[in-house]
Amino acid sequence: PVVVAGAPLRWRGRLYNCALVIHRGRLLGVVPKTYLPNYREFYERRHFASGGFVVGEEIEVAGRTAPFGTDLLFHASDLPDFTLGVEICEDVWVPVPPSTRAALAGATIVANLSASNAIVGKADFRDLLCKAHSARCLMAYLYSAAGPGESTTDLAWDGQASIYENGEKLVEAPRFAEEPQLVAADVDLERMNAERMRQGTFGDCADLEGDAPFRTIAFELAPPLDRDIGFSRKSDRFPYVPDDDSRLAELCYEAFNIQAHGLRQRLEGAKTKKIVIGVSGGLDSTQALLVACTAFDQLKLPRQNILAYTLPAFATSSTTKSNAWALMKALGVTALEIPIEPAVKQHFKDIGQDENTHDVTYENSQARERTQILMDYANKVGGIVLGTGDMSELAIGFATYNGDHMSMYNVNCSIPKTLVKRLVRHISLHSFSGAVRD
Repeated sequence: PVVVAGAPLRWRGRLYNCALVIHRGRLLGVVPKTYLPNYREFYERRHFASGGFVVGEEIEVAGRTAPFGTDLLFHASDLPDFTLGVEICEDVWVPVPPSTRAALAGATIVANLSASNAIVGKADFRDLLCKAHSARCLMAYLYSAAGPGESTTDLAWDGQASIYENGEKLVEAPRFAEEPQLVAADVDLERMNAERMRQGTFGDCADLEGDAPFRTIAFELAPPLDRDIGFSRKSDRFPYVPDDDSRLAELCYEAFNIQAHGLRQRLEGAKTKKIVIGVSGGLDSTQALLVACTAFDQLKLPRQNILAYTLPAFATSSTTKSNAWALMKALGVTALEIPIEPAVKQHFKDIGQDENTHDVTYENSQARERTQILMDYANKVGGIVLGTGDMSELAIGFATYNGDHMSMYNVNCSIPKTLVKRLVRHISLHSFSGAVRD
């Protein structure tokens, strides 16, 4: 491993609060602390000098000479996305932390050695600070505070230690533990670089603010490749669905209102007061219909202007059909039904398709027939077709080209499949009542 250890070091007659970066017996470099607190319970300036102006220098430690300064990055030559920056405690509390410039210069990981003491509420603020900083700089942030055994007896120490990645806390050590704590997490460094390329303003900020040159210290990390070292990163069973019920409720409330307000904007922009939607009795079309009703209520438009179609075909079950009808009646929309089997059979006859051959043509023909009806009827009434397909289906192509992936506006296009069920449950419980909720 790469080890980052704290030490007070003398250099040119002054004392510096330093972080030593060590790998397999080699001292890669020494980074001094930039910002020294001298307020409230802190009086660090009595002892230490700021290393903010120390760049391009060297220092001798235990008979070994190493690069010394706040301009150091440590890059693993055999792991291209691994570039480490280091800062100390108060450095992250200032408006422009040294690690911000390190990230702009290419650091994907920043380690913070901290002797931050414990007072009521401080742990939450540190957590917020590190989480936001890792998100803003698109990096992994490793924070480790001093625990029991810190040299001074003036204060209390909680040993808070956490690992963050792009705004998410991956792991945290228990605070006020009596025994030494070790936390570990898998961080996705390729993701960090991908996010930086995607977010063009990150590079723009580097052009404008990242003018301070950094020295890159290369080393060979040489991780073990002859065995499985394990994978500790948590993989949620349902992506995009928080495990915490209260957080899930907040997310569902926000997502639903974004959908409804987006539809309102589209209706007002298109200067139309009618929509046409296909209702299958499944979750996606249920969610879209609930959104439509909410948007129409907010615009003070009658729900009868929502023209909801059930379009049964060969594989339509009595359960889904009855669910569709029950939902449409409960919501008070204009409910219509057009069986599409005759039209699809005629189409099969026109193209020479055997209706007993259940291949991709058999499936897609039904979807395209439904879309044709919805589109043409929307033209007839001067409305728009409201799409129902979710993001997961559209992203992986689980939709019929020129069929159910087509609409004038799709309220579900950025809702992943794993979230739809939770959205329907939450909204039906909190925004609707009576038969709809049932």
